[in-house]
Amino acid sequence: MIDLHMHSNASDGTDSPEILLRNVQAKGINIFALTDHDTITGALKMSEIVPESIKFIRGIEFSCITRNNRKCHILGLNYDYMNEVFISALKAGEDLRHEKFYKRIEILRDKFNITFTDEEIKQLLNIPSVGKPHLGNLIVAKGRAKTRAEAIETYIDMCKTGNDKIDAETAINAINISGGVSIWAHPLGGEREPELPEDKFTETLTELMSYGLKGLECYYSKYEYAKCERLEAAAKNRGLYVSGGSDYHGANKSIPLGKLNAENIAVPDNRLTILEGVN
Repeated sequence: MIDLHMHSNASDGTDSPEILLRNVQAKGINIFALTDHDTITGALKMSEIVPESIKFIRGIEFSCITRNNRKCHILGLNYDYMNEVFISALKAGEDLRHEKFYKRIEILRDKFNITFTDEEIKQLLNIPSVGKPHLGNLIVAKGRAKTRAEAIETYIDMCKTGNDKIDAETAINAINISGGVSIWAHPLGGEREPELPEDKFTETLTELMSYGLKGLECYYSKYEYAKCERLEAAAKNRGLYVSGGSDYHGANKSIPLGKLNAENIAVPDNRLTILEGVN
């Protein structure tokens, strides 16, 4: 089994790298990538503990924006994390994420009278890629919402922080220059996102390819198998690698490891041509 898109508690997943590895092994997955948001902390830890019997690929998921102000996520697989251009892009993403965090803290205080102690903020900042789920859990703990989803929808999503993502060209360039493979993640939209219309998909793909995009995440847990096949055809017609991943987040999302389409149909290894690019 193969799964090239998952998250640990270094970003918005709930599994530590150690627990994630045990879950990967229990699922029978023997090729996987850890793709935390805007951080490689979890991936570097995983590199130290994964056994030789399993192929592990260092990954990352950059939160990006296109020139048309469209949000997109760019996966990077098999990058050289010591490359200076990659380090620069990584720092830019981390800095923007921290700026967004402080803006949210400020808006939550001023607009909703939700405050956090210095110790709570310190604990949040100890998370390499702090985000909505972590703030949402604290808001629930304070009794201001019943569930994390309610906290995010009622409060956090109302905190408009402006442009807080690096541009897609920067991310793609950094991944490629560092010897990695750049992939457009869930190109039709992620979980709980509306589906991107065909014309917008084509427009965005054309732009990302102009920056050097190398692959497309065609197989994804949310997408029906027939839709995955159409994305695969689009990738092959454009000479792009075909990738696939579940977007597993542990207890934070109801997505099982290894699920590469909505029907959970097994995807033959040879369909995922991305493996040719990361060997």
